[in-house]
Amino acid sequence: MLPPLAPPDDPRADRRPLAVAVMGPTASGKTAFAVDWAERLGSEIVSVDSALVYRRLDIGSAKPDAATLRRAPHHLIDLREPHEPYSAADFARDALPVMQALAARGRVPLLVGGTGLYFRALLEGLSELPESEPAMRAALQAELAARGLPALHAELAAVDPEAAARIKPGDTQRILRALEVFRLSGVPISVWQARAAPRRVFPFRVLRLVLAPRDRGLLHARIEARFRQMLAQGFLDEVRGLMADPRLHPDLPAMRAVGYRQAWRHLAGETDAATFFEEGVAATRHLAKRQLTWLRGEPGALWFDPIEERAALDRAMAAFLGGR
Repeated sequence: MLPPLAPPDDPRADRRPLAVAVMGPTASGKTAFAVDWAERLGSEIVSVDSALVYRRLDIGSAKPDAATLRRAPHHLIDLREPHEPYSAADFARDALPVMQALAARGRVPLLVGGTGLYFRALLEGLSELPESEPAMRAALQAELAARGLPALHAELAAVDPEAAARIKPGDTQRILRALEVFRLSGVPISVWQARAAPRRVFPFRVLRLVLAPRDRGLLHARIEARFRQMLAQGFLDEVRGLMADPRLHPDLPAMRAVGYRQAWRHLAGETDAATFFEEGVAATRHLAKRQLTWLRGEPGALWFDPIEERAALDRAMAAFLGGR
């Protein structure tokens, strides 16, 4: 059970264990910073990344390699096969026990990633939606095959115009989920989402850090360099292997991850190599822009340029941790 009352305003009177949330856009240096501090503290990392939860999405997701994992153990990676669903609510349910287990061993959990909805689900809570039901989801998948996605989006527009206006016509996962919620409850998903999440106190005192290079040109250069490195490491071969799995298709959430969607299209013959590269880099830059927009609304977060302000960033960590 979570404590029923808000903690005192004075942090010295707050007895909750400590945790650090290291947020930021893709390729901003979050993992390198967190691994350095994990080694310094003898601590471990809790991944907050919607692509790293999937097995076999290794190169394109920049999943930590064996050397990195030896330096800093990571939790909540390789939880699902790419065809299996995983939601922000699943993440929140999985992450808190891991954090509590680390705290019980005297370790400060380091939450590291760029999936804003996962952070929000864990730290703030989400509006309570009806849980997914396998029978309903199977029925919707059958309708998708028989009627096509445009017809399902049109149905959503009829029962929940607000959600239909917000959800892109090609977003299979969100269209199916919105229809599922309406059919299960009789209440549009937009109404569910407008309801405030139940007020609660998170059982950790969390320092929220945003690592964001001030020079966006530098961030874009890092994104392009990392994409080239992924290709050199065999990213396209990784996607070829995924495409050979009959359970996978390009509308799955895992296959819609940045880079994988563009690689699938290229290997399916829809784009040439140059176009694939341009689309992959552009999609990653757009992801970084969306992440930065989300992070600007993050309450109480401290922003640092991880290169130019590394000393100040380290001081903020040390001050919060109290000399650990």
